[in-house]
Amino acid sequence: MTQIAFDAFDAVTFDCYGTLIDWEAGLLAGLRAFLDPRGVDASDEVLLEGYAATEAELERGPYLTYRVILGRGLAAVGAAHGLVPSAAEVDAFGGSVADWPAFPDSPAALARLATRFRLGVLTNCDDDLFAASNRRLGVAFDWVVTAEQARGYKPRIANFELLFERVGLPRSRILHVAQSLFHDHVPAKQLGLTTVWIDRRNGRPGSGATPPAVAVPDATFLDMASFAEAATRS
Repeated sequence: MTQIAFDAFDAVTFDCYGTLIDWEAGLLAGLRAFLDPRGVDASDEVLLEGYAATEAELERGPYLTYRVILGRGLAAVGAAHGLVPSAAEVDAFGGSVADWPAFPDSPAALARLATRFRLGVLTNCDDDLFAASNRRLGVAFDWVVTAEQARGYKPRIANFELLFERVGLPRSRILHVAQSLFHDHVPAKQLGLTTVWIDRRNGRPGSGATPPAVAVPDATFLDMASFAEAATRS
């Protein structure tokens, strides 16, 4: 791995879900609330990977809000087990992002980073749902680019290009930080960005709620706390 000179950067941009917000815990809570009362016995990894495949397929198609994608993802997971969710269950799952927890280290890490860098977020989410998550993170980002604003989803290059337009800095001065190799590191490296992988899964088998992908980030940390410490070290 490359040794990153953090003082070479003016801005640090983040993926949100999986990196700052524990989206796997949030997804599993919603899926289990639907499946467990119906006696479905499936492992966490089976549920996450099944959901991930449907989400990625939907996000490649014509733009849909993330609420709609979540609802259709729930329906697809249900169909795999011979179940059909009610309209109320689909709506509840679609809005469940607001209940997804922040990783415990995210707020303090972001506050520490904000003392040294300008911060941005590039997220596959709706404006209102991200706003609810942002309240859990406790930081005022300098730039927020959502899938709703971009009218499409990462790993689309267009989402990153909108971020560059908003930030207005040379790409060499932007450090991108994310958990998902598929959604973030693959396109970011294609665009010449320096990237940091927050490997929240920390050696667990499979790829969880993100489709598998291969990318070579410039540095890897297991959590936001250790990244923030390294990036702000004098």
